[in-house]
Amino acid sequence: MGPMDRVPLYGADFVKDPTALYNRLRPQGPIVPVELAPGVEASLVLDYEVALEVLRSPQIFSKDARRWRALAEDRIPADSSVLPVMKYRPNCRHSDGEEHIRLRRAVTDSLDRVDPNALRKLVEDSADNLIDQFSPTGQADLLTEYAALIPVLVFQLVYGCPPEIGERLTAGLWGVFDGVDAHKANAMLSQGLVDLVSLKRSKPGADATSWMMAHPAQLTDEEMVHQLAMLLGAGSEPQQNLIANGLRLLLSDDRFAGDLSGGSLPVEEALDEVLWADPPFANFGIHYPMRDVDVAGVRLREGEPVVVSFAAANNDPSLGAVARRGNRAHLAWSAGPHTCPAQSPARLIAAVAIEQLLDRIPDLELAVSVDQLVWRPGPFHRALTALPVRFTPVEPHRVRRRSIEAAPLAADQVRSAPTVGDTFVTTPGWSVSRLVWRSVVAWWHGR
Repeated sequence: MGPMDRVPLYGADFVKDPTALYNRLRPQGPIVPVELAPGVEASLVLDYEVALEVLRSPQIFSKDARRWRALAEDRIPADSSVLPVMKYRPNCRHSDGEEHIRLRRAVTDSLDRVDPNALRKLVEDSADNLIDQFSPTGQADLLTEYAALIPVLVFQLVYGCPPEIGERLTAGLWGVFDGVDAHKANAMLSQGLVDLVSLKRSKPGADATSWMMAHPAQLTDEEMVHQLAMLLGAGSEPQQNLIANGLRLLLSDDRFAGDLSGGSLPVEEALDEVLWADPPFANFGIHYPMRDVDVAGVRLREGEPVVVSFAAANNDPSLGAVARRGNRAHLAWSAGPHTCPAQSPARLIAAVAIEQLLDRIPDLELAVSVDQLVWRPGPFHRALTALPVRFTPVEPHRVRRRSIEAAPLAADQVRSAPTVGDTFVTTPGWSVSRLVWRSVVAWWHGR
């Protein structure tokens, strides 16, 4: 097929209802030609079994973006909105074989040192601090005031990242994934990561960044920057989408909305449903065939991007009526050697954040109808622009907030409680300024 036959994964129609597009494309076959951005061609995998074949065949499909033929031949516009996401970086997402194992082990070994109980407490405290800021008002945007901030707070504490760097990193990340002035966003993101690596080289602490630096893999500063970019992208953008999309489902779907006071079970069920039906990374798992290869009757050319649609594959009609409750066979975390190394903590963070909010404010309801919610642009994620809600005003946990704010720490410090072995335990030592965060995001999006 020529470029005119390729279906664009951008524009208002795609953003509004990508599922309808996937369903229209299915009759063409399990793999279809698409355009990720103007002038950026790729093949999109729609079929669940074919997706597994691609994800589990590292001997055929490489993750190394230096194999991207069109980019190597200067056929990709230099200002393409998807280039910051797709271009090669020396991290475990863009590597294969022994190099991938080395880089990935530095990540997994460091994340394994994070105590899940300490992580749960960290999320609970961070959630309470955020809820205290909007609970007396009776209204909130649960995306910008809650779901988008929880991953920022967790990243800042787990990775020893000062708040002012964290705000720059996340604002840059939003711009990269939205494709809105993506190169300016990428510059903001990159500089923030350089600053974080420089800080932790000079002042290492009990945090995952310092642990990766001290790992036997002996990561260079460049590798550290790009490992952290990958971890921030994987831990912030999809995490906020999982929280927000889970809340949207709980507040709008009759299967869940009538039982919000029932404890953790409805939340876990809602997360299962989101990970199957509306995964936070809708189209990702970008691979490059190492040679021309036929897959499911489709000829894939060497060096042409093959993008796995996690959303389309999860909803493949050939799966039949899959019982999704408790079923973790979805592809939201990818599969094969590049499966998400942090899916357990990611799910814990989302579940605790949602549970804490519903416990504190049980009568939440959407402030607009669900069909009035607006989705952010971009071919890779499934992300809301806002999640407005209303509720009966609730008094803040003033005792808890005073204890958190009583002794603010310097921006480059994290107060560490006693550790047992190599486990990680922290206590937030600062408060989050909703106005500061919203001003950063508003400035970045031109509002």
